[in-house]
Amino acid sequence: MPLQIEEDLILRNKGAERYLPFLIKEAQRLEKAGTEFIVMPCNSLHIFINEIRNAVSVPVLSIIDETVQHLKQNNMNKVGIISTSTTVKSKLYENAFSKNNIGYVAPNESQQNKIDRIILDLLAGHQKDEDRNELANIINNFDEKNLDCVILACTDLQLLKPHHPALKIYDTMKIFSDATVRKIL
Repeated sequence: MPLQIEEDLILRNKGAERYLPFLIKEAQRLEKAGTEFIVMPCNSLHIFINEIRNAVSVPVLSIIDETVQHLKQNNMNKVGIISTSTTVKSKLYENAFSKNNIGYVAPNESQQNKIDRIILDLLAGHQKDEDRNELANIINNFDEKNLDCVILACTDLQLLKPHHPALKIYDTMKIFSDATVRKIL
């Protein structure tokens, strides 16, 4: 996918429909090749999970469902969400959390703009110390909101390896990869 399409989706929350034909075609290709199930390791593109599930007969695992399950198993009751604007605006996690009685906090608009810029830097292949520091500042701000944890709900954010002395930080990519391995075994 061209970076411009990702930038439109992340920064402007537009153009998502350009992904759908590609995603359906590739899911069908995987099914035809004999896959037993499909994973889509991108939080934002889960806005299309129902369309993809309807286009194939094999199971399509959800990073959101697996993350919610993981948080529930670890008794996380209030979660900070760090993700793309698309994920926030589509309320992918918020809706799932509400259905599962998990409280949540999303970044304010200024923080979200910074997160989107950081993600675009990562997509362009840049892992900057200033981005790592900015992400740490946003997580520090979450610490003041009485949270149990923060989730990195963008699979690119794991590249910055954020750490916090008090807040548990869950990487949705790690949760999803572990769930995928369990499914295989």
